[in-house]
Amino acid sequence: MTARRITSPTLPRFLSRLARSRDGATAVEFAFVALPFFSIVFAIFQIGTVFLAQQVLQTAVTKSARLIMTGQAQNAAMTSSQFQTDVCNNAKAMFTCSGLKVNVQKFNSFTSVTQLNPLVNGTFNSASLSYNTGGVGDIMMVQVFYQWPVFIGPLGFNMSNMNGNYRLLMGTAVFRNEPF
Repeated sequence: MTARRITSPTLPRFLSRLARSRDGATAVEFAFVALPFFSIVFAIFQIGTVFLAQQVLQTAVTKSARLIMTGQAQNAAMTSSQFQTDVCNNAKAMFTCSGLKVNVQKFNSFTSVTQLNPLVNGTFNSASLSYNTGGVGDIMMVQVFYQWPVFIGPLGFNMSNMNGNYRLLMGTAVFRNEPF
């Protein structure tokens, strides 16, 4: 069997037939939009997951901060690691306990409250954390931090704000301790 060679008189006819052919057009069109489409789907999934994790952390901090606000933590002489365990018990579904970092500070007035930023050059600095549950009527700020892993998606989508493709999540509660 010999290979059929396209000669010059049949070349225009071949190109004309190729231009009219719709075989595979859908696949080619999908190939053009597939990367942007799947990139957007990936970005939506990752943003949703980060927002869900942020909300779970915030809810756990709000619940656990009540231990300090009502004096239960002070009366039980709760340590930082015990408080961390309580936060973890409220957020076990999404976080590992060892990854949670706790900062509890006392302030003189609500206007003097300043949030701690533990990031130094994209790295978490745990030396700046403190744990002081205060006393009756003290103004308190409870912060809990977690380094959430994020993935760099196609087309350069990146939600990390730390080195090593992590995003620092933070839950915060500010309140005045009740009489206990």
